[in-house]
Amino acid sequence: MARLLEHYKAEVRPSLGGDFGITNDLAVPRLVKVVVAMGVGKALQDKKRMAAAMDDLTRISGQRPAVCRARKSVSNFKLRRGYEIGCKVTLRGKRMYEFVDRLINLAIPRTRDFRGLSPDAFDGHGNYSLGVSDQSVFPEIDINKIEYPQGMHVTIVTSAPNDEQARSLLTRMGMPFRREGGQEQ
Repeated sequence: MARLLEHYKAEVRPSLGGDFGITNDLAVPRLVKVVVAMGVGKALQDKKRMAAAMDDLTRISGQRPAVCRARKSVSNFKLRRGYEIGCKVTLRGKRMYEFVDRLINLAIPRTRDFRGLSPDAFDGHGNYSLGVSDQSVFPEIDINKIEYPQGMHVTIVTSAPNDEQARSLLTRMGMPFRREGGQEQ
């Protein structure tokens, strides 16, 4: 079992239920899925960029990403409908908990000048989104073999009905949110 899942079942779920007055264990907020996406706009000029992004995302997530294609043609960007412009992967279950554990404990603290994540990046429905500026913060990526630096978007989807419960869930799981004074929580 994933370490973060054990932590959730043993400590987070009972304390969340007590704080919000939830008696049913299935009604307590939990992680549903994590979506990791890379936009590879420069793949239009250089086809190797898409292959490199897919390879890096496969190493980071542990599963093969899906290719995202353009839905509309945009002449200003020299973009035609159907061109490959990105890739994404949806993680659930054990892989999701392992990815979130590595994200919280290894990747995010390795970013340069890290002072905590923004506590305001919730969407109003209990989901949290963050951006990672470079794939080299993940330990699976060899810094010497990076051909193209590439950022990514990470969206953590929870079953929480509001942002307050989602923030409490992620804080108890170890997400390093920034406080008002710029300090980590």
